[in-house]
Amino acid sequence: MPETDAKLPIREFLRRLSRSSASILALDYDGTLAPFHVDRLVAVPYPGVAGLIRRIAATGQTRVVLVSGRPAEEVRDLLGIAPVPEIWGLHGRQRLYPNGRSELLSMKDSDRETLEQAAAWIEAQHLESVAEFKPGSVAVHWRGLAREEAAKLRTLVQPAFASLAARNGMAVLEFDGGLELRCAEPHKGTAMLVLRSELAPDTPFAYLGDDTTDEDAFRALRDTGPLTVLVRPEWRETAARAWLRPPDELLEFLGGWLERIEEPR
Repeated sequence: MPETDAKLPIREFLRRLSRSSASILALDYDGTLAPFHVDRLVAVPYPGVAGLIRRIAATGQTRVVLVSGRPAEEVRDLLGIAPVPEIWGLHGRQRLYPNGRSELLSMKDSDRETLEQAAAWIEAQHLESVAEFKPGSVAVHWRGLAREEAAKLRTLVQPAFASLAARNGMAVLEFDGGLELRCAEPHKGTAMLVLRSELAPDTPFAYLGDDTTDEDAFRALRDTGPLTVLVRPEWRETAARAWLRPPDELLEFLGGWLERIEEPR
């Protein structure tokens, strides 16, 4: 995508933002606000990002929402700001409110049984050290492994996950550094449509994400007006309307957002 085309929707959105007294900023965490880390439990945001998010939320004019495949509590602890913003975890299955109340959608029995089978297969393959078990999904990570070792692991896991998914209409998603077997719904797109339904139709709304799981949100929001932004060092095909490179262009965008909502009206 040409540089000018990638930034034009952002400039238009920020002009609109400066004329509004309320807005919503939804942000994926890993790869968008924070660089990937071999140890996912120490993946903190890029320098300066958390401070800008805190200041944006503190104006009271923007509702900040974090969206992640992680449990919401992990995002809360890694972001490290107070007051804590609203967080949708587990691809939208979990909703953690700023007051600490948490909601967790239940799973179908068939989905739960499939995930139990996946866990048993992982144990039989002695892959527990690279596996992550969450409500609604099982993931295998190969970030940090040598290229040949990562390719070998992917070759082992992908057909096993695909076979399990085919039995029950589940989804297999490859993310940056791993593969995940999860329930087909909810996903980030269904979560953002719920959020969209809670807003006045003309509320400025932006969603920023980097990975294939964010494409669900990009597609869901594509025809409803929000700004959707791919945040990634290199361009790839996407349903998002705009593109930013982290961290510098991300920081510039957040700084521009803060400037617009602080302008006198």
